[in-house]
Amino acid sequence: MTDRNALIQPDRGQKAVSIQLLDKAGLEPFLKTLGEGQRAALAAQKFEAAPGELAIVPDGTGWYGLFGIKAGEVLGTWALARLAEALPGGTYRLAASPARPLPRLGDALVGWICAQYRFDRYRTESTATEPRILLCSELRAIEPALAEAAAISLVRDLVNTPAEDMGPAQLETEARSLAKAFGAEVHVIAGDALERDYPMVHAVGRAASRHHAPRLIELEWGDPRHPRVAIVGKGVCFDTGGLDLKPSSGMVLMKKDMGGAAHALALARLVMGHALPVRLHLLIPAVENAVAGNAMRPGDILRSRKGLSVEITNTDAEGRLILGDALTRASEAEPQLVIDFATLTGAARVALGPDLPAIFARKDATAAELSAAGGEREDPVWRLPLHEDYRDYLKSDVADIVNSHANGFAGASVAALFLDRFVGEGIDWVHYDTFAWRPVAKPGRPKGGEALGLRAAWGLLLARYRDLNPDT
Repeated sequence: MTDRNALIQPDRGQKAVSIQLLDKAGLEPFLKTLGEGQRAALAAQKFEAAPGELAIVPDGTGWYGLFGIKAGEVLGTWALARLAEALPGGTYRLAASPARPLPRLGDALVGWICAQYRFDRYRTESTATEPRILLCSELRAIEPALAEAAAISLVRDLVNTPAEDMGPAQLETEARSLAKAFGAEVHVIAGDALERDYPMVHAVGRAASRHHAPRLIELEWGDPRHPRVAIVGKGVCFDTGGLDLKPSSGMVLMKKDMGGAAHALALARLVMGHALPVRLHLLIPAVENAVAGNAMRPGDILRSRKGLSVEITNTDAEGRLILGDALTRASEAEPQLVIDFATLTGAARVALGPDLPAIFARKDATAAELSAAGGEREDPVWRLPLHEDYRDYLKSDVADIVNSHANGFAGASVAALFLDRFVGEGIDWVHYDTFAWRPVAKPGRPKGGEALGLRAAWGLLLARYRDLNPDT
């Protein structure tokens, strides 16, 4: 496996192939600096300096590359991804064109690394190619880019792993690995304690086999004096739909139903790796929604950790149940901010497609901060409403609420309103309804498990807490 930390290296004058960046406006001035044979070579390659276009220029002793970019002072996250995919293995240095200085690389370093991601765990022969190493003179940009790319790769690895090898126990192992790396504390609730204290988590996961037994995973890290931030991730490691069984077409990607947990683990890694001055509380309710004689049934009434009774009208609406108990636990510690991630509803995907995570927020300012952070990082999110009138859809004739409403309206909003019932009053809360999967490959973003909204959330946390004085 390629060491991702080696893909970006400080430029100390090492030997490297030069890659000249050009936008369309700079092409004509550049062509005037070339010899006739070089211009002919470019003409044969039909190079027009369009964004993402690569051409090779012979220079007598070897070659250098030309790569088309958009005009601007800063390169976007994915501006160099196509370049990193197309070049042969080697070491490279970016150069400015005669007409303009070299743009700041910034987040483009993340795209360079992510473009070389491969998931080869189950392949007899690796598909990895020789690494493409980029030399960088923006030294302060290297470590943040490596950290964000590693977080994205963590989400991809966890989501891409089949459910048999990525069950509740494996999510616990991932949390314990993070805790060991950063000096955090982990507490896992399972068995009788889970049934007593987190009854909805237990009810969803109780039909699974013993080696996929349900649990609540908690990690705490940081100075207790700092603002408490809770990150919650839906960890349904496989979702059959329960007794309201999914069709095979709906079940084929359900290994990704722990994508919320993957995002939560990755965000926690960024928080701890950057020593952000917060008191981190990570919670992952980890289950498999299986089918067996002891599976929860439509019509059952569950008692939640909060005390609310929930009528089960659809066993396939299980993610909100386990999140309800976890959000109750997070709220008990009175956090300043709660962010939860979940692959929760098909309605969000119908509304926004696979690329845009839906976000729901109690506070307009928080939603605006999150949208701005996503825009800066080319990790967009889209706000949907917590519309008060839709709370009526959750009314039950026999319990406090139902877990799934009967009509087909506003599915993502109603699911978010269900979760809202379990978040403490007055707490700043953001709910992500993300897909965690990319159905079609794009430069730097292969088909498969994907971090969608992760960097936006990280940008929000950085903006709020990076410069916090620990003594205030």
